[in-house]
Amino acid sequence: MVIVGSILFGYAQAQRQEAEKMNPTKPVPSDAELQQKLTKDQYKVTRQCGTETPFHNAYWDNHKPGIYVDIITGEPLFSSLDKFDSGTGWPSFTKPIKSENVKEKGDTSYGMERTEVRAKSSDSHLGHLFDDGPAPTGQRFCVNSAALRFVPAEKLKEEGYGEYLSLFQPQQQQKQSGREQSQTKK
Repeated sequence: MVIVGSILFGYAQAQRQEAEKMNPTKPVPSDAELQQKLTKDQYKVTRQCGTETPFHNAYWDNHKPGIYVDIITGEPLFSSLDKFDSGTGWPSFTKPIKSENVKEKGDTSYGMERTEVRAKSSDSHLGHLFDDGPAPTGQRFCVNSAALRFVPAEKLKEEGYGEYLSLFQPQQQQKQSGREQSQTKK
């Protein structure tokens, strides 16, 4: 009985921890908490509508499979399947994972007319939306790495994003089939 109870308790604790990792409904930390939690660049981008240096940021050249989540809430925002090299030096995506997780806002700063994109739950500045992207959407969500955290496909379940695993399983199965075929040809 004690062993079974310990196993069940351990399982329940693991489930609770997994649910806490990704919980976009939890309250956004206060500004003071964010200043302590985030790096200076992350704070400047997400809270002061800053822009990080192109080609010198974490994800502009990341080609690994996975998802990009809001640095503040963990809300899923973009998938590597929709990422492309725009040549701008920032991560660029054709669309968000769920359009309702990203909101658009007019931006006339610096004498330009642009569309700012923000994370819905945290109201964090992510970057801008342009109409010069590839098919099928023709859109380019140009996003600051500092507003994101990357979760590799192999860690999605472990980090509480198991529902997004199916996005990457066909790719993983194709890669495995390709390896098996190349091994049988040898």
